[in-house]
Amino acid sequence: MNTLFNQRALITGASRGLGFAVAQVFLAEGADVMLCGRDTNSLKSAQKKLVNDFPKHRVIAQAADVSNASQVRALVKQSLEHLGGLDIAVCNAGIYGPKGACEEVDWNEWEQTIAINLFGVVHVCREVVPHFKKRKHGKILILSGGGATKPMPYFSAYGASKAAVVRFGETLAEELREFGVDVNCVAPGAMNTKFLDEALEAGTEKIGRAFYEQALKQKKEGGVPPERAAALCAFLASSASDGITGKLISAVWDPWEKLTEHRKELSESDIYTLRRIVPQDRGAKW
Repeated sequence: MNTLFNQRALITGASRGLGFAVAQVFLAEGADVMLCGRDTNSLKSAQKKLVNDFPKHRVIAQAADVSNASQVRALVKQSLEHLGGLDIAVCNAGIYGPKGACEEVDWNEWEQTIAINLFGVVHVCREVVPHFKKRKHGKILILSGGGATKPMPYFSAYGASKAAVVRFGETLAEELREFGVDVNCVAPGAMNTKFLDEALEAGTEKIGRAFYEQALKQKKEGGVPPERAAALCAFLASSASDGITGKLISAVWDPWEKLTEHRKELSESDIYTLRRIVPQDRGAKW
């Protein structure tokens, strides 16, 4: 369909998993991409495969640590120079971080999780926003996770960072609304990626029996295909989603293929946002 024809996208955490799936879908829809990851070897391998599969499109890659502001600045500069501009930024890079009771986990690892999952998103946005504002158009996609909408015992850094990026996305969306720049968060669902393997390896002592058993079941039965969330990202990156902004959208549970039919209602409501629940919302009168 080429819904992203001539669009230029920066994708962080693109070496494997969901980020790689997003790159595949974007290229299939006509975009050129800049891949970013921390591991140079994995990044080169991903680039090689994509270049082979999509020879007519530009696939460039640059290793960068998104928690490092200067590296992100250089990454965006290279993206603008090699792609001739940017239309889309996908903030996908993230880690689970330390697993275990909050008071027992390594504090440096806790801080590093916030640095990558939260600051890494903000760094990318701070660099691409001036370019998008100047062009009066742009798409920013922020990958959320289960920690954004419910407690995640023994994953406190991950949960805190994911809730934070969703509220950051909502806030940035309001700042950029008048400039025609859409900012949305994507909940990809429970995928069988390295995150799941990490959780199982940590064991019940660190992540609790309930989460461990849930992870074990997911491993056996299969999780949500990354392609599902990648398809949602392609929709949110395309002109079909213009004006849909400041939302947290689930790739699994929300009817995102039909959201264009509800564009006006979405723009005037708090549907698909993080909000406080009061007693009246649950039928209580106190």
